[in-house]
Amino acid sequence: MSTQDLAPSLGAPGTAVIITGGASGIGLASAQALAAVGRPVALWDINGAKAAEQAAAIRDAHGVKAAGVAIDLTGLDAYADAIAASREALGPLGGLVHSAGVVDQGSLEGITEESWAAGINTHLRPLALLTQKLHADFAANPGSAIVAITSINATLGNAVNPIYTAAKGGMLSLVRSLADRLARDGIRINSVSPGQIMTPMVRAAVDHLPPGFFEKRILLERLGLPEEIGRVVRFLLSREASYVTAAEFVVDGGNISSQRG
Repeated sequence: MSTQDLAPSLGAPGTAVIITGGASGIGLASAQALAAVGRPVALWDINGAKAAEQAAAIRDAHGVKAAGVAIDLTGLDAYADAIAASREALGPLGGLVHSAGVVDQGSLEGITEESWAAGINTHLRPLALLTQKLHADFAANPGSAIVAITSINATLGNAVNPIYTAAKGGMLSLVRSLADRLARDGIRINSVSPGQIMTPMVRAAVDHLPPGFFEKRILLERLGLPEEIGRVVRFLLSREASYVTAAEFVVDGGNISSQRG
């Protein structure tokens, strides 16, 4: 391998990336990390005003193309228009980060037909159908890749949120299946399973639990930051990860492996 081959390539390919749930949390951190190395980003979010606001901030901070797109991922009819709008605003599409999510908190007793549909249709179903609809774009653009934001809950299980846990576990399996199909066209797909990351969703739990509740079982003894996930996502979408597909990257500060308690 030549010296040129070893040069950093976090910004390559330079194609645009769609980020679902891109207006906050891990989605926004991923968008910022990608924009910092020059990649155009489309922030898809159910909160269209916030997506537009954050896209404008990214344009100002990094001088790259960025667009905010209002979309409810549970409505399949909106996908085609959102993809077309992203392509028109940013140019060739070569990446997807599926980060949008909702969390149920009612345990077994709280499962309803509506809550089950909301969870599965926000996490699991969009990964399959967005990949299907973006397939032609990605196959035409060398180096295209997909990252699914899953969760350590898919491995550990959690009585509080069975729908979230099931959906994230399904995403892990789906990534492995899609990787086999997409590899024929040179498209990579991987998952990132965060642990306890200080996002708005986790902040609410932290504020209502005793100090150190999460930290006591994490080897690094702290919660993670969204940008620490964003950097891993950026790597997986880049040529730096050109031989990585069908993999799960656990980014949890040493939570799953811990026997502390």
